[in-house]
Amino acid sequence: MDKDDFIPAGKEEMSMKRFTIEQLDTIINRGLIVSCQPVVNGALDRTDAVVAMGLACLAGGAKALRIEGAGRVRQVRESTAAPIIGIVKRDLPDSEIRITPTPEDIADLSRAGADIIAFDATDRTRPYSREALVGAIVEHECYGMADCSIIDDVEFSLGNGVEFIGTTLSGYTGGITPEEPDYAFLSNAVRIAPRVIAEGRYNTIEHSREAIRLGAWGVTVGTALTRLETMTGWFVEGLRDARTGDDRDAEFASGPARRMSGI
Repeated sequence: MDKDDFIPAGKEEMSMKRFTIEQLDTIINRGLIVSCQPVVNGALDRTDAVVAMGLACLAGGAKALRIEGAGRVRQVRESTAAPIIGIVKRDLPDSEIRITPTPEDIADLSRAGADIIAFDATDRTRPYSREALVGAIVEHECYGMADCSIIDDVEFSLGNGVEFIGTTLSGYTGGITPEEPDYAFLSNAVRIAPRVIAEGRYNTIEHSREAIRLGAWGVTVGTALTRLETMTGWFVEGLRDARTGDDRDAEFASGPARRMSGI
């Protein structure tokens, strides 16, 4: 079964929450969450590869996984009891909202076994209101994660009872995407939200350490761990810089290291 082959289950398959908030606090414990989303149409863009990727990351010490697509969530859930953040990505013709835009997506993710359902919490034109999505998450007995871009999104989400805040969409709602993580946004978010997941361009160990130092509840890393084509390209480009540059060490450092902070 691939991600597009998922057939929504009946309501009888819906389950109670597998974890309390306190249990998730203990499990995550300011640790690593890995987003297992391979390059679209790449060699690893297969459900079995996503499952293997997730299990490998958990074996390496990751505390939870972020998985795209209800079909893939179901397959990963059958392979592990670890917490899963589920999302559905869609390219809509009349909205820029891509992350879990509909209540139907939420229902499918819940039935597939997601513990936390992340959704785009930005205030933009969308097919369903943010309130409707939060209501669907509550109805299907999951926790919500608001993928935010600015502090107004955080305040809205907290006011509507969303349990987890992600800095996921900072830098991705217009204009030029920065190379570095948005530490200022993270710092502001942790002042008002108890559980903030640092996400968005956290591509190095140094980035992740800084997020925890600033008070993040957890850190999500994706590209730097699970998109091998991209990572390989960073190194190839860095080696090319080293071969052609006058200062080999400086050029190499500005190759893959620089680009690791820019995805």
